[in-house]
Amino acid sequence: MKDIFTGKVVWITGASSGIGEALVYAFVRGGSRVIASSNDRAGLARVAGNCAPLKGSITTLPFDLGDTGTIEERVTEVIQQEGRVDMLLNLGGISQRARISETPLWLDRKIMEINYFGTIALTKALLPHMITGGGGHIAATSSISGRFGFPLRSAYSASKQALHGFFETLLLEHAPDQIRVSVIIPGRVKTMISYNALTATGDSHGRMDEGQAGGVTPERAAKQIIRGLRRNRREILVGSSELLMLNVRKYLPGLFFRIAGRINPT
Repeated sequence: MKDIFTGKVVWITGASSGIGEALVYAFVRGGSRVIASSNDRAGLARVAGNCAPLKGSITTLPFDLGDTGTIEERVTEVIQQEGRVDMLLNLGGISQRARISETPLWLDRKIMEINYFGTIALTKALLPHMITGGGGHIAATSSISGRFGFPLRSAYSASKQALHGFFETLLLEHAPDQIRVSVIIPGRVKTMISYNALTATGDSHGRMDEGQAGGVTPERAAKQIIRGLRRNRREILVGSSELLMLNVRKYLPGLFFRIAGRINPT
């Protein structure tokens, strides 16, 4: 990492657990100046404490992606403190475990507010500073469910699919400004995302899905992401054999719908 990321200012959302946490440790070890954000203050404090032996630079900045009204202030705070941001890694988000017929519209809006509007609000607020500073790298986290529908994840899948449209357009419009853009597409990663997923009542799902439990570790996911960032990949696939479903959906859609209809979605 040192040849590319040493001394770079890297802002990571969703940094209090899972892939975001693993990326914090990787970038701190590599000599980056990391800004770690999440709505989980205790989790951020724990991550910062774990970074102490790594002798790197980490600053925690708690905020809620669902509260887009505060994001401009957070960006101003970061720019005043660091002077610039070289890389923004949008890892924050929330999943869902509820059938469409059971999901109230307010829950669709909540998931979209966090996953889509929170992510693009932070990106939009930071973008002018990156352009003025000569460029930067922005990554957004989608999902394999951001490439196809999947049971119990209607709002989640919709929010992730929306991110593809936004960030592909960002790349096309601002490549001349030296803005690099990557969309991270995780499959199954052993994190707390299914545990924290929202049910039809808005409560946490409260358990880890069987498929999630068999996924790759956050540390392996972080290595795959860093490799993709280093190579400036427009799409960074993260996971294992489940990623084959992307090709099945693309080239054999009939087979995809037969398989997806039989898969246990939890």
